[in-house]
Amino acid sequence: MSGDVCQRIEAFFRGNNLLDSRLIVAVSGGADSVCLLHALATLKNELRLRLYVAHLDHMLRGEESQADAEYVEALTSKMGLSIDIGRADVQSLRRRHKMTLEEAAREARYAFLAQTADKYGTDLIVTGHTQNDQIETILLHIIRGCGVSGLVGLQPIVSRTIGKRHVKIIRPLLNITKNETQEYCERHNLLPRLDSSNLDPVPMRNKMRLQLLPLLEMQDSNVSKEILRLSSAAKGELAHLDNQTSRLAQRAMTIQNNVIIFDRLALANAGPAALGHLLRGCLERLLGDLHDIEFIHIDAMLSLMQKPAGRQMSLPHGLLFLTGYDNFRLGKEEVLSCPFPPLENKYRLVIPGEGSFSGWLAEATIVQTMDMVDDPMVAYMDLDATGEELWVRCWQEGDIFQPLGLGSTKKLGRYMIDARIPKLWRKKIPLVVSPVGIVWLVGYRLDERAKVTSQTRRILRLEFQLV
Repeated sequence: MSGDVCQRIEAFFRGNNLLDSRLIVAVSGGADSVCLLHALATLKNELRLRLYVAHLDHMLRGEESQADAEYVEALTSKMGLSIDIGRADVQSLRRRHKMTLEEAAREARYAFLAQTADKYGTDLIVTGHTQNDQIETILLHIIRGCGVSGLVGLQPIVSRTIGKRHVKIIRPLLNITKNETQEYCERHNLLPRLDSSNLDPVPMRNKMRLQLLPLLEMQDSNVSKEILRLSSAAKGELAHLDNQTSRLAQRAMTIQNNVIIFDRLALANAGPAALGHLLRGCLERLLGDLHDIEFIHIDAMLSLMQKPAGRQMSLPHGLLFLTGYDNFRLGKEEVLSCPFPPLENKYRLVIPGEGSFSGWLAEATIVQTMDMVDDPMVAYMDLDATGEELWVRCWQEGDIFQPLGLGSTKKLGRYMIDARIPKLWRKKIPLVVSPVGIVWLVGYRLDERAKVTSQTRRILRLEFQLV
């Protein structure tokens, strides 16, 4: 049996072109990771692998955690391998970020593994997830609500972004059961550690392992095989959906400053399955994984896409989804919000001269001619028409101006709606005003009455910059 385990791990590495690799091996001290480490150490010369062991003490089980670290360190030393042992206060992390204990432990663990990978100049992290973990994961996805990708479960090799580090998680044991890893350890007298927290029935994954799966197996002894068969069938469906959404993304999606922008018109005829899969992929791209994304989030986004412009919804980890007139936007809230700082007061412009206020620098110069610059933050106007008493403020209800080229006045609020200016931006766009009215909606439109004509004697050049 142990030879069979080694043979399957060797076939995995050869089949996935992972020879001559530098690997960070995550070892908790349990049977799965100890089996993995021992097998890799056995195969390392044949597969030309360089192994670096990483163990994280989650500081949750006191002396038991310390004993785990000492066991892994002794085992690693016996194999002639180097080890990095880290410590993380998972309870503090959980309280600080309002996570479950399991989520906080996972975040801390992967952050440590990514940091260790960076230290050794590799992006390959090997974990001991087994076939049993795969079955539990698929069931968890079903309970929480998932798409086709959730039914596929854990992937043998998956890319993740952890912080600013890009890594690949490699899972060579996904076709090997926990019973097989335990038998392997017994054959090689490895005496792995038992994590007592795995016996706690409160965490959802433990409840799945200790209660739900045994109950299902009482009803149908083949339930695990059926779940794996479902996963295999889902892979074929996923490949079809991936192909559909790839074509959809090419014609309907752009990315600017880590914000994903969807074209409304291009998505108009897409079915809900393709749309949902596209949204899941985009969320995974921004977040690195879909651990906290559930069906209700995707369903709410799909529902919002049918609503008028100006709607928004918050998503896990500070993401925001906005509906516009001709597009939808998905990104971090601080990025999606208006790039302009809030204008809390009214500011007098120095003419000529420059002044800074509320995150802006405004420069006013009197010139003889206009340069043909394609910069929306620069405007030329007739100084005698505007007067030298100019102020900057934000939009107020009831503001009216006459957009350049338009023969009549218009409510500024209506103009901004027609100009597709997002609702969240409207109170932050600077207005240049004189005692008689609006002169310039900065970055967008000059007032007709301020334009330079052949009769203009003095030309005022205004330029705004964010500082």
